[in-house]
Amino acid sequence: MGQEILVTGAAGFIGSHLCEYLLEQGHTVYGIDNFDPFYDRKIKERNIESFRNHERFGFFEVDLTDVDKLQRMPSFDVAVHLAGKAGVRPSIEAPQDYIDANITATLNVLELCRSKECSKIAFASSSSIYGNSKHIPFIEQGVEYEPISPYAFSKRSCELLNHTYHHLYNLNILNLRFFTVYGPRQRPDLAIHKFAKLLSRGESIPMFGDGSTSRDYTFVADTISGINGAITYLNENENVFEIINLGNNQPVKLSELIDGISAAFGIEPKIDQLPMQPGDVDITYASIDKAKKLFGYDPKTSIDEGLEKFVEWFRSR
Repeated sequence: MGQEILVTGAAGFIGSHLCEYLLEQGHTVYGIDNFDPFYDRKIKERNIESFRNHERFGFFEVDLTDVDKLQRMPSFDVAVHLAGKAGVRPSIEAPQDYIDANITATLNVLELCRSKECSKIAFASSSSIYGNSKHIPFIEQGVEYEPISPYAFSKRSCELLNHTYHHLYNLNILNLRFFTVYGPRQRPDLAIHKFAKLLSRGESIPMFGDGSTSRDYTFVADTISGINGAITYLNENENVFEIINLGNNQPVKLSELIDGISAAFGIEPKIDQLPMQPGDVDITYASIDKAKKLFGYDPKTSIDEGLEKFVEWFRSR
């Protein structure tokens, strides 16, 4: 039996994949997006064109800071709150934008859920929250958080806000910490997409630092399976508040990533070595034991396989 599911950030990279998946599973999906100018609107329009006219999909162009418009949304059973401003480096330039688009917007989504009597919420958090944690791999509880960018701070603030609403209003909430999601439709500002463009144009790839920084790259289909597991968990349990890593549990060094995407293109890379950037962390590395235990999360896609799928999509465009 299908549910009515709200997806914020529906026209984005992860959001569009999730909407597509949920529609395939027989759910009705209400998608919200404000087409934030962080990148070209046409990219987001293209993300949703295959299902925008689906009979079980309703699209609403709404900014989450616009409370009046938001409250006119139809009722729904589950909310998946993916919308928000992303990007570590841009957040250093414009911290207030991140407080508005992440913290204030999350408050408004929580209030929307209360008014629509929806008590099940999956929230897209971030591995950035861990900062340069010495606990490796990163575990969800029992560690000190030391965010080193306004973006990371805003996501941690949202998690705390979610806990407050869980405590006060009995909302069931899962904070899902994503770890460097990549794949077809990936945002153009992210490393893999940037490197693909540069390689295809014969330009050099900027490498910040000595190439030893590592990221726990997670293929988008694995992240979607994790979100689906979270929805199932919310449907089957009461009094829920958890923080859960959705990573791949296999960090990849920046130098190895450049080699991997170059191999997928069949092009020898030219490297432009640059200093480390402020706000960047040395490593992200998810412990995924909790996600496995709670809802059987089991990422399947290796970095080589994922890069091949990304390059195939990139070339097809």
